[in-house]
Amino acid sequence: MDFTLSEEQQAIRDTCREFAAQEIKPIAERMDATAQFPYDLIRKMGELGLLGLPFPEEYGGAGADFLSYCLALEEISRADVSVGITMEAHTSLGAMPFYLFGSQQQKERFLPPLARGEQLWAFGLTEPGAGSDSGSTQTRATLRDGQWHIYGSKAFITNAGTDISGGVTITTVTGTRPDGHNEITNIIVPRGTAGYIIGNGYKKMGWKASDTRPLSFEECVVPAENTLGKRGDGFKQFMHILDAGRVAFAALCVGLAQACLDEALSYAKERKQFGQPISKFQATQFKLADMDTEIELARLMYYKAAWLHMQGKPFTREASMAKLFASETSKRAADQAVQIHGGYGFMDEYPVSRYWRSVKINEIGEGTSEVQRMVIAKMLGC
Repeated sequence: MDFTLSEEQQAIRDTCREFAAQEIKPIAERMDATAQFPYDLIRKMGELGLLGLPFPEEYGGAGADFLSYCLALEEISRADVSVGITMEAHTSLGAMPFYLFGSQQQKERFLPPLARGEQLWAFGLTEPGAGSDSGSTQTRATLRDGQWHIYGSKAFITNAGTDISGGVTITTVTGTRPDGHNEITNIIVPRGTAGYIIGNGYKKMGWKASDTRPLSFEECVVPAENTLGKRGDGFKQFMHILDAGRVAFAALCVGLAQACLDEALSYAKERKQFGQPISKFQATQFKLADMDTEIELARLMYYKAAWLHMQGKPFTREASMAKLFASETSKRAADQAVQIHGGYGFMDEYPVSRYWRSVKINEIGEGTSEVQRMVIAKMLGC
């Protein structure tokens, strides 16, 4: 068993760490305060190849492996999780379905500008009445005269409403299967399609500089060739997408947790009480030691899940474990970081205040902690 990163993986990690420290972290507080989407940063990330890391060069990507992509996400999210979720949602949920399930024509048409970072793409799964129960999708599409007629709405969709958003791939009910369950099909809806309505951005607790919006479809018509993969394969497709997405999301959570430890450790060494730095008090040391231990465990969990994925081995269980543990680790790390800062941690001029507001969504997005526990229990045969 070898935990050594390859030279390429180390190079990608180090490049992202340097970029995050120099370009993202200095403006993270301002981005949070203004809730402005970071177009300049996304452009620079596209130029570096970060938005197409796991895709082949023939489609405009960097040709990196999946772990390299996760390492990059950890470093970007360590500087600012709004930028991290923009990168993760675009790559794992927006672009990856084209690469995994798209026809050759769809890959050639849609993937290159996404991999180069010239466009962002969204994936529309969640609905006002269908969150954890994703199989209860209510958005419907009817095929008439070679065209899909779409009706419905989506909620909490990332990257759909920026100036560089190219479109969204949505889950829709397209009929009934022989077993009586809904037939779910994924359909590509480019921006500008008549009847595709992009709502106003939400006012959020965290992730403020990322783009999150509701979408609606009112007599929205797209050609039948906008079907992603085969009709009726939508549920199977998005379950596969979510498995890999959860590993990437775990890396994002680890990045945020590491940022909490970075700030807490730095503050503890500077803040003096009773004549010495608070880092010298065992109560503070235990908090820092617990944070460091849990973060390292969470990191190793997403490493393992990414490795299994790269080997073509089953990784659903490990993906859910990594996402579950990393998300809850980030929450505990943020809580302890604020506690170590004391009253200052409650003030927005300290980064830990922003981190604390951002961690709760980690237990909700891309499958709640409850859903992850359900998946793990199912794998146990329960």
